[in-house]
Amino acid sequence: MSEDKRSQEKPTPLREAASEFLRSGSGKVGTVFLLTLLAVSIYVLATYPLDFGLRLWNNPAEWADNPKAAQPAWVNLLGGVREVEHKVFEADEATSVMADSRGVVHSYVFTIDHPFDDPPTFISFTVSNVIYHAKPPVITVILERPDNREIRLYRLIVPGPRPGEATPIARYHETPLRIHLSGASEVASEVSTFLRREFEVSVPSSELLIKGVDEAIFGVPKAEGSEGYHVLKGMYRVNIRATVYDPADSVGRVKFVVGGSVYGLMGTDGLGRDLAVGLLFGFPVALFIGLVTSTLTTLIGAFSGIVSGYKGGKTDTIIQRGCDILVNIPLLPILIFLAFILGQKLWVVILILIVFGWPGLTIVIRSMVLQIRENQFIEAAVAQGASQRRIMLRHVFPQTAPFVFAQLIFFVPSAILAEAALSFLGLGDPSLPTWGQILEYGFRSGGVYVGYWWMVLPPGLLIVLTAMTFVLIALGMEPVINPRLRRMK
Repeated sequence: MSEDKRSQEKPTPLREAASEFLRSGSGKVGTVFLLTLLAVSIYVLATYPLDFGLRLWNNPAEWADNPKAAQPAWVNLLGGVREVEHKVFEADEATSVMADSRGVVHSYVFTIDHPFDDPPTFISFTVSNVIYHAKPPVITVILERPDNREIRLYRLIVPGPRPGEATPIARYHETPLRIHLSGASEVASEVSTFLRREFEVSVPSSELLIKGVDEAIFGVPKAEGSEGYHVLKGMYRVNIRATVYDPADSVGRVKFVVGGSVYGLMGTDGLGRDLAVGLLFGFPVALFIGLVTSTLTTLIGAFSGIVSGYKGGKTDTIIQRGCDILVNIPLLPILIFLAFILGQKLWVVILILIVFGWPGLTIVIRSMVLQIRENQFIEAAVAQGASQRRIMLRHVFPQTAPFVFAQLIFFVPSAILAEAALSFLGLGDPSLPTWGQILEYGFRSGGVYVGYWWMVLPPGLLIVLTAMTFVLIALGMEPVINPRLRRMK
């Protein structure tokens, strides 16, 4: 075999380092975790709006149709009592259109299967983009029960034209009209009339509003002398009838929501926010905090340490005294103080973590450089007339690079945990949903004390797994950095 062929087959240092890294179990697991974090982060950045935090996450109207403090939907797969599932019915086009003496009736029909032992937690009705030309449309919500009884839940007359308003007239175009039927006085009055007519049970509408109308709507009264209702299981039909008086009139969209006690993949918090959505958004935020803070902290710390150790003199004294001051200042109280002074903003957290993070690395790098500068190859470079900048860059830095790279990895989980701790104290950036903020809301809303485990465990586990990802990568890098730890081939 020729010398050229042997040189071509010899692996490059980078390939050899990658092979050594992937040979360890921690390196493989850490790489898989990191690729997963990156894939989820890219998906979120590609699909979520940039103003997700302010426009959606912190907007109560966005989550109004979600159940509050609902468990994940998959708990029904674990056996036991089945929780009521959350169901949303929407339609842009009518199921049927019929003309009568009053006008044209657009019917939107939804079928609801209710096999559960409890009634829904709430029901709501939403209509949007109603356009008419002369007479305002009338929208009626009717519920047909499995016992062939019918309840007219609500009747809506669309507001008429304003003085000087030109046709066609649009209503609920920008902001849809949402009616919380479970808390509407008109619904309570209709249900009270229904109970008196069908079951000869007299219940004032005010009492129904206090106790909730859902039990009466989805149940039958118990035997005489007993309070409450038996849940009526079976198929329900919701018929939303929109009566219009001009062929050109239209209703854009109707929505009917049957609130459940379970929702989605990760459940909801006390405001009805989908925790799966918030937890996903936390992936790129966590990586951004960790990578930006770690990179800048490592660059500043490594540069300062090399300059301090190689140049010595006044430069060394100034840098080291600055490090001593910053190292002895407690970080968390400073973070809390500046969050109050400068505001709860993400860039403030990152800036403080960088300012107080680099001195520790500088002190360690300096001690390494003090030994490196006494080596013969440094003296040879000085004898050849190399500048201090060239010596530090070409001869000193490569000797410290493995340690610097390891610290770069270790700084990432430290930054993520620091932001989570600040958010847990209620001082995080409110415009961005982070895992720390979700965890803090779970504790603040009493999730630990009342058993809302889905508000606490998922964000906590994600913080731990993300931190462990970079710890595993650092462990996998040890044989690459320190050849004495490599396995014997």
